[in-house]
Amino acid sequence: MDSVFHRLYKEYQQDVFQFLIYLVKNRDTAEDLMQEVFIRVMKSYGNFEGKSSEKTWLFSIAKNVAIDHFRKQTTIKKRILETFDWNQRELVSKDTLPQEIVEQSEEIQELYSLLDRCKTDYKLVVVMRYIQELSIVETAEILGWTQGKVKTTQHRAIKHLRELMSHKRKEEEEDERFKMERSGD
Repeated sequence: MDSVFHRLYKEYQQDVFQFLIYLVKNRDTAEDLMQEVFIRVMKSYGNFEGKSSEKTWLFSIAKNVAIDHFRKQTTIKKRILETFDWNQRELVSKDTLPQEIVEQSEEIQELYSLLDRCKTDYKLVVVMRYIQELSIVETAEILGWTQGKVKTTQHRAIKHLRELMSHKRKEEEEDERFKMERSGD
């Protein structure tokens, strides 16, 4: 088991870490969650039936660890805030963006920012398909969905992101026009 664990860790730790960091947007939290993922892997590898690839199995565990993390955060927030909108904040973190994202172009930063405004299913599919570059089959296996649901959710997520980007650009153009008009007075 030791050699299997080390192989899995060596082969997939960077992918799992990137997946988690895109979800939680905090390096320390992602590192903690990654440790939890591999602890679960070590405890449950004997139950791995090989019905999916090891990579798919690992990402499924990582997804569950991330959801558990956000549920714990939600419980804490619910105690602090009497009303809490679970659907809008399930996978949203107020932590600062990781350094890797800050160094990206403005358009990429904007995309990540808008991704936080998407519902959980959209965010999961976009991260898995476009950031982690998982196939539709792998994404479906990890999420426990049909391939059709992954395709539909992906389509809707992209459409929603385009609408958010368009709306944001219109707001920026209106702000710029307002500034120009004010400077002309």
